[in-house]
Amino acid sequence: MITVRLFHPVDWPDVWRILEPVFRAGETYSFARDISEEEAHRHWVEIPAATFVAQDEDGQILGTYYIKPNQPGQGSHVCNCGYVVGQHARGRGIASTMCQHSQEEARRRGFRAMQFNLVVSTNQGAVRLWQKLGFEIVGTLPEAFRHPTYGYVDAYVMYKLLVPSVRRSHKDM
Repeated sequence: MITVRLFHPVDWPDVWRILEPVFRAGETYSFARDISEEEAHRHWVEIPAATFVAQDEDGQILGTYYIKPNQPGQGSHVCNCGYVVGQHARGRGIASTMCQHSQEEARRRGFRAMQFNLVVSTNQGAVRLWQKLGFEIVGTLPEAFRHPTYGYVDAYVMYKLLVPSVRRSHKDM
């Protein structure tokens, strides 16, 4: 059974072992491929509102995610998350489990929606999973990501409302 819990500082070596190969590959995140461990820690643990880990019944960390406001001020009711599953643990539903957990956590923290700002179009597994979990592609950013194999590829902005809409038409104002 997979459980998701809050990150503890002692988890960092295991989390870094999961993040480093993904960041070095440069295929799904826009971090510099030569990002230092310290800079990765800052972006994954220090800047976000919270960081979580997914672990198996033996306590082995299999994946991680962070949650943070997508924008400050008037946009802070929309959160942003980043997810990484360890190479050795892929295909076991861990990303899905973390995403579902993050949506519950987002609601608990008062967020009304979740937005993924840069889902690389070549990451088709992630695109399909996010769509299966109710996210919509609300925008395509042409050639916004420099993929190390495919060159300039599109990226998607994906969005999901987490609470009932209170949308008002501009005519109502």
